[in-house]
Amino acid sequence: MRAMTARSEFRFRKQTKAAIKIQAHVRCHREYSYYRRLQKAAIVTQCGWRRRVARKELRNLKMAARETGALKEAKDKLEKKVEELTWRLQLERRLRTELEDTKAQEITKLQEALRSMQIQVEDANARVIQEREASRKAIEEAPPVIKETPVVIQDTAKIDALTAEVESLKVSLLSEKQASEEAKKASADAETRNMDLAKKLQEAEGKVDQLQDSAQRLEEKLSNLESENQVLRQQALTMSPTGKSISARPRTTIIQRTPENGSILNGETKPAHDKALVVSNPKEPESEEKPQKSLNEKQQENQDLLIKCISEDLGFSGGKPVAACVIYKSLLHWRSFEVERTSVFDRIIQTIASSIEAPENNDVLAYWLCNASTLLMLLQHTLKANGAASLTPQRRRSSSASLFGRMSQGLRASPQSAGLSFLNNRMLGRVDDLRQVEAKYPALLFKQQLTAFLEKMYGMIRDNLKKEISPLLGLCIQAPRTSRASLVKGRQQASAVAQQALIAHWQSIVKSLNNYLNMMKANYVPAFLVRKVFSQIFSFINVQLFNSLLLRRECCSFSNGEYVKSGLAELEQWCCYATEEYVGSSWDELKHIRQAVGFLVIHQKPKKTLNEISNELCPVLSIQQLYRISTMYWDDKYGTHSVSSDVISSMRVLMTEDSNNSVSSSFLLDDDSSIPFSVDDLSKSMQQVDVADVEPPPLIRENSGFVFLHQRSDL
Repeated sequence: MRAMTARSEFRFRKQTKAAIKIQAHVRCHREYSYYRRLQKAAIVTQCGWRRRVARKELRNLKMAARETGALKEAKDKLEKKVEELTWRLQLERRLRTELEDTKAQEITKLQEALRSMQIQVEDANARVIQEREASRKAIEEAPPVIKETPVVIQDTAKIDALTAEVESLKVSLLSEKQASEEAKKASADAETRNMDLAKKLQEAEGKVDQLQDSAQRLEEKLSNLESENQVLRQQALTMSPTGKSISARPRTTIIQRTPENGSILNGETKPAHDKALVVSNPKEPESEEKPQKSLNEKQQENQDLLIKCISEDLGFSGGKPVAACVIYKSLLHWRSFEVERTSVFDRIIQTIASSIEAPENNDVLAYWLCNASTLLMLLQHTLKANGAASLTPQRRRSSSASLFGRMSQGLRASPQSAGLSFLNNRMLGRVDDLRQVEAKYPALLFKQQLTAFLEKMYGMIRDNLKKEISPLLGLCIQAPRTSRASLVKGRQQASAVAQQALIAHWQSIVKSLNNYLNMMKANYVPAFLVRKVFSQIFSFINVQLFNSLLLRRECCSFSNGEYVKSGLAELEQWCCYATEEYVGSSWDELKHIRQAVGFLVIHQKPKKTLNEISNELCPVLSIQQLYRISTMYWDDKYGTHSVSSDVISSMRVLMTEDSNNSVSSSFLLDDDSSIPFSVDDLSKSMQQVDVADVEPPPLIRENSGFVFLHQRSDL
């Protein structure tokens, strides 16, 4: 009985549990169905609302586009009115000048008439006075009884006539005075204008004189270069590789004197103005070779110490590179420029070459670029070829007539005496005070090698900057997808993240440019070279962006044009920040990409004529480039069209004519990687360097062989 009761209860519990599960599943299905219906209704409602908002925004954008087009038309009309007004203004100015000329002629005529009238008035006054005196004398001489009434009446009538004539002459005189005052005012105005014209004429004459001087200097430098090249060719032909010319030369002995009494060390006496005595003796005993050998060893030690010193980073002193000034002063003191054979130039070049072996180290490249440019400028002012001496006869006569010129000519006869110069280091001062020396073949070769290294270091810095920004330029020509989507939806809905991503690549380019600018400023690279670097970099940016724009159709869109335009605005802002001293006209190098982007973002392209496009909007672009952009353009923002079919057909006709006239049909730009300057341009642009005020480095400061480095310009 209990078993039946338990089974019944178990069966009841089991049925209850199953019923609960069934009821739970039914309720879940009912609630889930209700949730799905509610979700679907919400989605439909949201889609409808978004569609309504989008239509409203599209309508606003179309209205804004129409308003922009109307504003553009009004702007074009105003520009045409401005051109017409400027033309009228020029015409009025021309008429005014002609009127002033006629006024000046009339003034001169009136002045002449005034002079003649004044002369007539003076004559009339003189006649009146004479008549009055004659009548007074006649009255006094006449008897009192006899009355000559007719004569008195005749004299009175004549006096009245003369008085009336005088009154009329006074009136005419007053009118002539007024006319003369007006003429004086006009003449004063004409004189002021003449003074202004005279000042302008003087300024023009000054500019003409400057141009003539610069042309004369260029002719002199050209003849210097020609003579230098001629000397180099002759030296290269006559120089033997075995060095027999050195052994064939007679041996020389340098006999020094003491600075106190002017006597020679071996007991002989010489005049006080002789700095060194060179005695040539082909039968010299072996005992006399020891002073020369010790001299060469001392000079070799000094050269080794100089090379060791410049192999380190000596830094700058007052904005001047220490290494360049030390090298220049040492070479000039040792008279290395005037010897036939020396190894110091090759060792200096090898030191520079070993220092710039790492092309990625821009700091070292900028450091040696500054030193090389300064040293090259000093050499440009100091060295001259043998054939260039005839170009400046007055300078040669004045220098040779002086005591210093006679000493230099006497010392030039013995190149081996270059190691011991007893001028007490007074030859080193400012660059303007230094004499020009006749350079031999090693010095001229050193100058050419230094020029080659300067161009190499300049090209390495420029190419490193190109390599750094090249990957970024590929990302800057096309806007990111998120940014383009935000542009389509509108600027107001664009988030801060999208705006940051929009110009992130451009900001990276600006950062690279700023880093290189600060690096070259820190190493005191001449502003002339800095301008040339950035000018070529901006030309490279222009070529890369413009060629990518013409080769990729997805880049020739309205929104992409706005993206590139915002990036170019970043570059323009950086140019203003860097100042014209270091940037120069680099912004003008982007004229192709700027005009192409301006064409992409302009409204109402179908209404533009070919003349407006080629002369006003894009005057730099060729017909092939304009045709390429016009045919590849598509508007992903407003759905507008490109230029009209008539303009396209006109472009095709012009392209056909250009092809018949053998004009290049390429629409791509080429990058110019040449060196855009010469040594003369560099030396003209750099300021003069006072090498005497540079503090010597600690390594050679206390060395007795480099005492001349302590020379100051005020000595």
